[in-house]
Amino acid sequence: MSKLVGLVIIILSVFGGYIWAGGSLISLWQPAEILIIFGAGVGALIIANPKPVLIEMIEQLKEIVKVEQEDPELYPQLFGLMGMLMSQIQAQGLRVLDDHLENPRESSLFLMYPAVLEHSNVLNFLIDNLRLQSIGKISPHDLEHILEEEIHRIEEDRMRPSHALAKTAEAMPGFGILAAVMGIIITMSNIDGPITMIGVKVAAALVGTFIGIFACYCLFDPLSKALEHLVERKSAQLRCVAAALSAFAKGKPPMQAVDAGRKQIQSENRPSFIELERWMVEQKS
Repeated sequence: MSKLVGLVIIILSVFGGYIWAGGSLISLWQPAEILIIFGAGVGALIIANPKPVLIEMIEQLKEIVKVEQEDPELYPQLFGLMGMLMSQIQAQGLRVLDDHLENPRESSLFLMYPAVLEHSNVLNFLIDNLRLQSIGKISPHDLEHILEEEIHRIEEDRMRPSHALAKTAEAMPGFGILAAVMGIIITMSNIDGPITMIGVKVAAALVGTFIGIFACYCLFDPLSKALEHLVERKSAQLRCVAAALSAFAKGKPPMQAVDAGRKQIQSENRPSFIELERWMVEQKS
């Protein structure tokens, strides 16, 4: 909702101010200029990026519109799940989890935490790294390094749509100038026409510059930043899991290990230690 509110504020401010100053909206309606600028922008985006990046971009754009806040059930259930897993590992070793890790979506243990199952990125990261530890002994230092490298690689991949949109945003004023130059070419080819028509054609050409700047600073660049924040939020989820696994591998008890994960969460989503304790007690009960 906040994204739509921001868009409405932009439209009302820019176009409302234009009308207030005596402008006419009909003068800004230049379909040819819009086609040139946005067509060139989308085409350049497709040329510059592989298909997986474009697909991921569409998925992320859908997500920032539909899901603007963290799932309130994710962290309580994630901490409860990790606490349960660590308690079982502490008591019986990693092998006790083999059946659960093999089919987590059919596991009686994992089915107790549906919010975690809905976040496949968190679930897969947790499962894969528990399996990794069950294959053979890994030192806590090596495990911490492996987890950090994996998160770094995932973050880089997920940031590609944001970077692609940012590059497109930088190009939009240039595409606006391109459309304006083409409009001037049309004007000059009709220089022998009525002076009023020349003025209309020059104004239409200048609309191209406006559209390019508007698309850059009011659409593509803000969307790029929104995707960046989305990736940072999802990376914090993985860093939470990684910190808890690393702390547990170093011999910390489950509660301290889970608290190490809590500290990796972004401030707006981070629970207090008292809330964490309450969640853990509720999950056990």
